[in-house]
Amino acid sequence: MNIYTLLNEAISYIEDNLEDKIDYKKISQILEMNEYSAQNIFYVLCNISVSDYIRKRRLSNAGYDLYNTNETVMDIAIKYQYNNATSFSRAFEKYHGIKPSQVKKHPEGLKVFSRIRFDENIAQRKSIEYSIIEKNEFILYGICKKTDIAHIKEVAPKLWIEIEKKYKEIYDDFNYGMTSYKDRFNMQECAYWVLSDKKINKKGFSKIVIPKSKWIVFKINSQETEDIQNTTQRFYKEFIPSTKYKFRELPELEYYHDNIVEFLIPIED
Repeated sequence: MNIYTLLNEAISYIEDNLEDKIDYKKISQILEMNEYSAQNIFYVLCNISVSDYIRKRRLSNAGYDLYNTNETVMDIAIKYQYNNATSFSRAFEKYHGIKPSQVKKHPEGLKVFSRIRFDENIAQRKSIEYSIIEKNEFILYGICKKTDIAHIKEVAPKLWIEIEKKYKEIYDDFNYGMTSYKDRFNMQECAYWVLSDKKINKKGFSKIVIPKSKWIVFKINSQETEDIQNTTQRFYKEFIPSTKYKFRELPELEYYHDNIVEFLIPIED
């Protein structure tokens, strides 16, 4: 089925349950993917994480309810799955810029976050060359920088420059890049890693064990940041919607060698 049809179905499920507990596993089932792949494809195609979409839609609806009904702040906090009025009021003010108690007098301050709808007739290209390899467990050593999804495009290349300038002569090449996320359904908070497959016993460096797995490999005939980012975006926008592979809940890797980059995505057997 067209990925945009599935996304519309997932969004309909979210909209129908904004006042109830939302089952993230149900969203991944609707998208016919595991939870890790679901959160990636949702973010890339919707330009917002699942959790952030739910949060903004609930706060948007809460603003309407506060102005148009006689429900109390506590009533609406519970209605939209907040544990207490304090946490709801804090989130509401951060989003709308006004306190819930001010809504009746100043409704002009309210924001509306619209429901996402997709054109299900969007054409999708499907000709993308790739290979499949199997790698035994291996170990990487490196340093990360915490960031968020909005700034990772700037953070990653700067970290490469910083690490190579400081450590390359001592530890030879750093040849892997990796992005890790704090929460599989909230891609806002993440960390970008610069890694080496050579053992590094130095304070500040972390040891990362990559388990045995099969990997889909996309070859990028460049090591330019823009080319790498364009290829990864094409993977999420075109390859995932068109494939039957099931992806493992492991980070994707960038492998730098011989003036090229291999983009590795872990898949299930």
